[in-house]
Amino acid sequence: MSTPAVEVGHYQEHHQSFFERWFMSTNHKDIGTLYLCFSFLMLFVGGSFAMLIRAELFEPGMQLMQPYFFNELTAMHGLVMIFGVIMPAFVGLANWMIPMQIGAPDMALPRLNNLSFWLLPFAFILLLSTFFMPGGAPAAGWTMYPPLVLQGGESIAFLIFSIHLLGISSVLGSINIIATILNMRAPGVDLMKMSMFCWSWLITSFLVIAVMPVLSGAVTMVLFDRFFGTNFFNAAAGGDPVMYQHVFWFFGHPEVYIMILPAFGIISEIVPTFARKPLFGYRAMVYAIACIAFLSFLVWSHHMFTVGLPLGAEVFFMYATMLIAVPTGVKIFNWVTTMWKGSLSFETPMLWAIGFIVLFSIGGFSGVMMALVPADFQYYGTYFIVAHFHYVLVGGALFSIIGATYYWLPKWSGHMYSGFWSKLHFWSSVISVNVLFFPQQFLGFAGMPRRIPDYNVAFANWNMVSSIGGFWFGATQLIFVGVVIHCVFFSRAKASSRVWEHAYGLEWTLPSPAPHHSFTVPPVVDDSQLVQTGATAH
Repeated sequence: MSTPAVEVGHYQEHHQSFFERWFMSTNHKDIGTLYLCFSFLMLFVGGSFAMLIRAELFEPGMQLMQPYFFNELTAMHGLVMIFGVIMPAFVGLANWMIPMQIGAPDMALPRLNNLSFWLLPFAFILLLSTFFMPGGAPAAGWTMYPPLVLQGGESIAFLIFSIHLLGISSVLGSINIIATILNMRAPGVDLMKMSMFCWSWLITSFLVIAVMPVLSGAVTMVLFDRFFGTNFFNAAAGGDPVMYQHVFWFFGHPEVYIMILPAFGIISEIVPTFARKPLFGYRAMVYAIACIAFLSFLVWSHHMFTVGLPLGAEVFFMYATMLIAVPTGVKIFNWVTTMWKGSLSFETPMLWAIGFIVLFSIGGFSGVMMALVPADFQYYGTYFIVAHFHYVLVGGALFSIIGATYYWLPKWSGHMYSGFWSKLHFWSSVISVNVLFFPQQFLGFAGMPRRIPDYNVAFANWNMVSSIGGFWFGATQLIFVGVVIHCVFFSRAKASSRVWEHAYGLEWTLPSPAPHHSFTVPPVVDDSQLVQTGATAH
């Protein structure tokens, strides 16, 4: 394998004041750093809500809080983790890496990029301020189902406004990513020679643009029902609360893939590097991501099997849900096949990638179980559902984000991190996350409902185990904070331009840390040479 022939041009240092750099910046790296730091902060905000939830559920009986406050915490935990942690972290990674991977000096729309980020802090200040308003924060779950959400206080208006801001931020960011990938690739970087991370974000961006307006429409109808006398979802006045579920999940299921497709791209970068082999089935991986994105629009009602759907609709959504497992299985197969007979090196990013594959597969298998309508009637609304989507979003999305941080952090900072502490972080995380979520599957099988602050003594033992796992997992992330801070500010181990010996792609031709503008002159990439993922020109 040979490295692309690249001319990187002349680098210039840019001297800016602190305020100019971090508040007015249009540089993709600085904005990417802002996204990642914001996501890091919100991880501990949302995680603290989860710790309070698990503390309340440590044993039967009401321990620490009133039931309404418990419901506020469950709603805000979901909203913060989805819109404040997972999505901003992936956008931050996209900002950092996409221009570097396609040979561009920056994002296509840098001022729009700045606006996209700065909408987020104000949206979350609005969202979190609802805790201090009369009536408290919204307590109807992150899904905001009517009629329950309509019984909340004035804070509903602030919740809905913050969701609009978050939607605008996501749509603007996605437009920027599409414009960058389609218009700013260096000569020789054809679409079918891009990194899988770029491919995953190109497809994800179209999903975001398609579904965020749907969520905005749904919550706007809730706003009108609550404050302006309409009756979209008021059954007593001819409305239909189930219509909200249809509209919401038409957004909600593509949203699940918005939070996991970039993870597929990340794992497709890490596994070939440490298996020391090109990615197996590059084209099949691209088509599988596109297929997953398309099918995600056809499965929304599998979240609604218990609402009284016609039998024909139940059968359709059951089979459509099973079908979406096929392209997902293709990806698992390709990652495992890439590792098969490879010369594996178990560096920290590879450990997180393997952890992702195992834990995401567990979440995927439980998802296929829930696709069966008669079985889903038993699982629905229980802790089995909680375990399923946390295996996907923690063992999947969050593990991939942490793995990506360990993979690219030396390129960002110019320094290597501690191998011992980073691996301790992994092993402590992977054990504790299973102690946290695996017992919840047993609780779900036993019939424990989700979103309840108190429970029957028969559920006590596994809840205690799950809470211990939760505290353990939360405390473990402090190791991550320490590793990152030490690497960025205190590490004396310099990183080379090609941090990992068998990493290929344009980002590894740049110095570490990467200069202010990645490529001041477009790199010249020979079509006959390996460009990113082992995809060669035909």
